[in-house]
Order: sequence, then structure tokens, then C-alpha cells
Amino acid sequence: MSDAEQSSDTDDRRVVVLDLLPNGRADDDRPPNRKSPLAYCLGEADFSLVELTLADETDIGFSDRVRPDDEGVERFRSVTFEDVSSAARSELEYAVEDLIDRDERRFVDFYNDAQPISLRLHQLNLLPGIGKKLRNSILDERKRTPFESFADLEERVAGLHRPKEILVERILEELRDEDLKYRIFVGREPTEE
Repeated sequence: MSDAEQSSDTDDRRVVVLDLLPNGRADDDRPPNRKSPLAYCLGEADFSLVELTLADETDIGFSDRVRPDDEGVERFRSVTFEDVSSAARSELEYAVEDLIDRDERRFVDFYNDAQPISLRLHQLNLLPGIGKKLRNSILDERKRTPFESFADLEERVAGLHRPKEILVERILEELRDEDLKYRIFVGREPTEE
């Protein structure tokens, strides 16, 4: 594997810190001096939830962007919405919104590239508030010319309000509901190390 491929693989696994627990998990019965600091994080590429075990005295802070091989990260593993702290849960919406803002093109392209799932269901229909009529309006407009931004989407598709917030809602739904049949954004790749 080339250095560029390795760097890209590591970038795909970058996470943003949602919450820090300097004294470890509250439900860990070990003495405080035996518990490692933890961080709950959100994957930038696949919106997976991750728990990092940190070295003592590590210099990782709230909202930092971290890679699994960064200094101070001893271990990381995938977790579910139910596993993360309440503080991390309360930060999720802001973190998701920030990640979408950072890579608006990627998410606008979802509206440009979404495909049918079956004869009766389209990926666009999985988004909150998008029914058959609105889906068809999006499909018709994107045939004319691809959407350039969320503002362009909102301007060209009558009835589509807050296209970015619709994506945020869907991502949060995918994070919260483990039993969803279809997932568009949230990955479930194992990250146990």
C-alpha cells in the first residue's frame, strides 16, 4: 500500500471528539487510578460512533479531530448511540451539522446522485419529509443541471426547505435507530483494535 493510500485510509477513519471522560466510564467499578481516560467520537467519513481509550495526560480535547494512530490514542472501538455519554449525545447534532458544512459538496451530491433502492422506493424517500412529489421535483431539476449548493437546491425545488437540516435529521435517525432497514450515511464498519 502506498503512503498516499495509507494516508487516505487513515483520513477516512478520522473522528471528531464529542465528549471526554478524563476519569473513565462512571459504570467502571475499578478504582479511579486504574481507569483510562475515554473520549466519545463521531467518524467524519461514515458517521460511526467510536470510543477512544486515551493515554493518561494525553493532549486531546473536546471537538478535536483525531486519527486512530494519533499519539495518545491507545485503543478505539465502535459503539452504539446507547453506549455514548449523554453529553456526547447532546453534541451529536452540532457535530453532524459541522461535518456537513465542511464537506457541503459531498452532501449536495447525494441529492444529485441518489438512486432507486427498489421499484417502489428511492433513496430520496428515506429523507424526512420527502414524499413522491418532492422526490420527483428533485429528480426533474437535477436532470436539467446538477445542484451546486444547498441554497441552489432550496431555490430550484419548490417545497424543499432546509435541505441540509433534512440530512442532519436522517443521519441522527440512523445513529439512534440500530434497527433501520436502510442506511444511507451511517457506516457500521468494525473498528475494534
